[in-house]
Amino acid sequence: MAQSEIIDTLRNKLGFSDKAIKKLIVFHDYLLRWNNKYNLISKNTENQVWSRHILDSAQLVKFSKGTKSGSISDLGSGAGFPGIILAIYHENSPFHVKLVEKSPVKRKFLKQIKSLLTLKIQIIENAYSEEASADIIVCRAFKKLREIIKISREIYAKPHKIIILKGKDAQAEINTLSLQKNYSYSLESSMTDPKSKIIVFQVNK
Repeated sequence: MAQSEIIDTLRNKLGFSDKAIKKLIVFHDYLLRWNNKYNLISKNTENQVWSRHILDSAQLVKFSKGTKSGSISDLGSGAGFPGIILAIYHENSPFHVKLVEKSPVKRKFLKQIKSLLTLKIQIIENAYSEEASADIIVCRAFKKLREIIKISREIYAKPHKIIILKGKDAQAEINTLSLQKNYSYSLESSMTDPKSKIIVFQVNK
């Protein structure tokens, strides 16, 4: 998909405002400048940032719509996918977005983006700290499902949702888990790859 087509999708299908689109363009350009020096994303994907990274992350807003307030914790945020994209979308909502990233270089980049785009986000180093707790967990290329569920059980005590971008083997990986009765899930189709899935866990008390 061309950049213009993706922007139309962001605006017309996912509800990104014109102001949000402008911030995404600034974010895209700043990311590529940093990537010349630091390996924030694979060099092979630099020509696909809009489709492979931005739109792929942006589609997750479908699973937070209808929630009037709360907090989102992006585990393993990296260069800000999907956390920065969600923070831009929810900029005018009472959402508190946390970006959890252990790499000092990537945290430095995220701090620069926070300042550049005047985003209301919190940057956290340790995914296993109570500080990272939130109403919604989002993950993209973070850890295996087993480890994510372990963090969910140990850190996130109250009811919460887990949204994970996964490849074609999502169901097979779920089948290896021993889920407690308070964990239910659905598999949703990805907008960017027909073979990929989005796992949405609902965790009750």
